[in-house]
Amino acid sequence: MVGGGICHTDLGVIAAPAEGQTPIVLGHEGSGVVREIGSEVGGLKPGDHVVLTYSSCGRCDNCTHSIPHHCRDFMGLNLTGARLDGTSPLCKDGTPVLGAWFGQSSWAHHSVVTEQNAIKVDHDLPLELLGPLGCGIQTGAGAVLNTLKPRPGSSIAIFGVGSVGLAALLAARVAGCEKIIAVDIQQSRLEQAAELGATHIVNSAEQEPVEAIRGITDGRGVHYTVDCIGLPPVVRSALESLQTPGTCATVGFQGIPNEVTIDHGQLLFGKTLIGVIEGDSVPSDFIPQMIELYRQGQFPFDKLIDTFDFEDINKAIDAAHHGTVVKAVLTFRR
Repeated sequence: MVGGGICHTDLGVIAAPAEGQTPIVLGHEGSGVVREIGSEVGGLKPGDHVVLTYSSCGRCDNCTHSIPHHCRDFMGLNLTGARLDGTSPLCKDGTPVLGAWFGQSSWAHHSVVTEQNAIKVDHDLPLELLGPLGCGIQTGAGAVLNTLKPRPGSSIAIFGVGSVGLAALLAARVAGCEKIIAVDIQQSRLEQAAELGATHIVNSAEQEPVEAIRGITDGRGVHYTVDCIGLPPVVRSALESLQTPGTCATVGFQGIPNEVTIDHGQLLFGKTLIGVIEGDSVPSDFIPQMIELYRQGQFPFDKLIDTFDFEDINKAIDAAHHGTVVKAVLTFRR
């Protein structure tokens, strides 16, 4: 491993692990160098630089129809920490340790992954910074570019401008959105959003966001919204901020179950609420797309990242938990 991002999904397991979910090695935004390959691996070789992403089987109907984020075995492959057969690549003193979290468990010096979730990248890139492209940044950017596909000149509001929301903001700029409205309760995040290209900011701790967005859009509302929080009031506000027709992509996660009550009339009159997982992306296509945009200067995701030595993992987790950094990335000495 060379780098490994810290995602709030990891923090959720630390805070409240499910029964049987420990001991576990977390981390699912890894990047590194291939050391060894198995006998059936054909697309990678030792020395290759790779970004690690979510795991998929590659065989089910959804995988073969290019929607691996809806793999029939997604939950088992990504969210248990074990392989589908219940085994793990890791152990300590002969005792199994869960080591297949999102198919990688990348908070470690080495990781055992499949060819399916290791995406080859060029050697001239800053490998230690690329891991979040495999999950958090992919999720936000993909919600815009893969799911919403906004037309140039359109308007979008992004609720929650942490790493996922700011990635969505950068993608909205790439898509040519004319009005990009950032909504958050943290003023420093809003100021960062403005620096990265938000045309308007709304502090929802001080303003009612739906009213503020309608004021910005001459009473109409926006064409698109992205909910990066998942709290029921935020999902409702994101839906109600739309004009008709309009689409809200929700990527926020607050656990399952998480009941959200909405006014059915919001949907009847031409609004759409759609759930998005992993940015609706095919990583082998979308990660290189994001990298190419980065090379062109259109997608400066590196501005979202603060790095920490792997030995300082607890400091990094604390910074991520308290929101003092946007995206914490652990770096490993080579």
